[in-house]
Amino acid sequence: MNKHPRLIIAALKGGSGKTILSIGIARLWKKQGLKVTAFKKGPDYIDAGWLACASGNPCYNLDPFLIGKEHLLSSFIGHSAGSDISVIEGNRGIFDGMDEEGTYSTAELSKFLKAPAILIIDCNKATRTIAALVNGVKDFDRDLELKGVILNQIAGNRHESVIRRSIEKYSDIPVLGAIPRLDKEIFPERHMGLTPFHEHPEVESAIEGASGIVSKYVDSGMLLVIAREAGDLENVQGSGFRVQDSGRVTDITSSFTPRLSPLRIGVIRDSAFQFYYEENLEELKRHSADIIEISALNEKELPDLDALYIGGGFPETHAIALAGNTGFKNSLKAAIEKSLPVYAECGGLMYLGEALLLEGRTYPMAGIFPLTFSLEKRPQAHGYSVVEVIGGNPYFRNGTLLRGHEFHYSRALDFAGDKEGFSYAFRIKRGRGLHNGMDGICYKNVLATYTHLHALGAREWVEGMLKCASEYKKCRMNNEQ
Repeated sequence: MNKHPRLIIAALKGGSGKTILSIGIARLWKKQGLKVTAFKKGPDYIDAGWLACASGNPCYNLDPFLIGKEHLLSSFIGHSAGSDISVIEGNRGIFDGMDEEGTYSTAELSKFLKAPAILIIDCNKATRTIAALVNGVKDFDRDLELKGVILNQIAGNRHESVIRRSIEKYSDIPVLGAIPRLDKEIFPERHMGLTPFHEHPEVESAIEGASGIVSKYVDSGMLLVIAREAGDLENVQGSGFRVQDSGRVTDITSSFTPRLSPLRIGVIRDSAFQFYYEENLEELKRHSADIIEISALNEKELPDLDALYIGGGFPETHAIALAGNTGFKNSLKAAIEKSLPVYAECGGLMYLGEALLLEGRTYPMAGIFPLTFSLEKRPQAHGYSVVEVIGGNPYFRNGTLLRGHEFHYSRALDFAGDKEGFSYAFRIKRGRGLHNGMDGICYKNVLATYTHLHALGAREWVEGMLKCASEYKKCRMNNEQ
C-alpha cells in the first residue's frame, strides 16, 4: 500500500452530487476510525468548509492555476502525510478547464496526482444513455484512471436496474453505488453555491445525513480499496517546498523573515467573513505570526494588532449586524488612521466601503473608502484573474504578476480611486476587478481588492503581510520609547 491513499470525486457537470458524496464519504470513514484529509479542487471556500467539518481536519485547496503544479504536489504530499485516506472533490465537469485542452481540469489533476477517479452521474430522465456517457469519459482520455461510477438521482429499482445492466453490458467500469432521489434537500443553496456551514441551522445533522446516504447506497469498502491502490507519488524536484517529518509543508523560497516576532495578525473570522484558504493562515503562522481571530459582528473594538486580514464572505447577509456594531467600526477606522496595515478581499473590501445598498435600503459600513456597494442578482465576476501591480502600495513590488480569482455579485457604485488620497494597486490582465480594468484600492496601509490570492501561489502576499506588520510594530515600539 502506498503512503498516500487517495481518490478524486468527479462528475459530468456541476450540481451532480460531488459535494454530498465527498462529505458523506469523509464523515463515514472518520466514523470508522480513519484519519481523513479532504481537499477541494478549484478556488472554493464553501465546499472546503463543509469538507473540513465532515473530516474533522482542515480542508486544503488544490488549484493548478493558483498554486502551480510543483507546489500543488508538494502541498498535497505534505498535508496528506499521516492520514489514512485523502478525499479530493473535483469541480465542474471532469474535463472542464480554461480552454479546449481542458487545462487545469479535474481530469488533469487526477492524472497529475495519480488519484483514481470516481464519477458520480446525475441519471435523471435517462437510462441506457448513461452507459454511453461512461464509455465517452473513458474513451475521451485513456490516460485517466477512471475506477468506478456512482449513479445519482435514481427514480426506483427499475430505473437503477436498467442503467446497471446497460453499463455492465457496454462498459468495463464498475457501478459502485446508486443514490435515490432525496425527498429533502439537506444542503440548501443560494447565490454563491451551498449555504456555508457557518449559517446552516443543523450542520451535524446535514453531515450525518450525507454519511447515512453513502453508508446505505455506496460501496465505501471498494472505494477504500481503490484509494489504497493509487500509484506512488515521486518526490518533486525543483519545488520551492519541502516536506518535513511532521508532514507540514515548508516554503524554502521565502526571502523575508520578520525581525520582530511574534507578530500579532488579526483575522476577522465569523459568519460574515469566512472565506480563507487554510494555507494562507498556515504560512503566516509558520513565519512566527500569532493569528488573532476577531468577530466584526460581536466584538466592540479591535484588539492590539500589528496587521489585520479581512477575507471574503457574506457581509450582505449580515448587513444589519455589521452596520449596528458602530463601536467596532469606529475602532477599526481609528486604527487605520494610525497606519495599521489592513489587507482585505472581496467581502472585506465591501465592509471597508461607505455603505451596502440592498433592496433599496442602505447599511453603513466602516467608511474607509468612499464607496457604496450594490448587490446584484447576477454574478458581476466569476473566474480566474491575473493582476499586474502598477501602483504604489505597501504590500507588493511594481511589475509583480499575481494569479487569483473573483466571485462576487456586488459592484461598486462610486470609485474612490479617482479621488485624492486613494489609488489603485492592480491593473487587470484577466478578470473584472473593481472599476475600469483596475483593482486593489489603497489608502494609507490598507489594500482592498476583489481578487482572492492563494499563499502557495502568491508568496509575495505572505512577504508583504509580514513586512508591513513588522514595520508597523517597529514604528510603534520606537514611538513608545
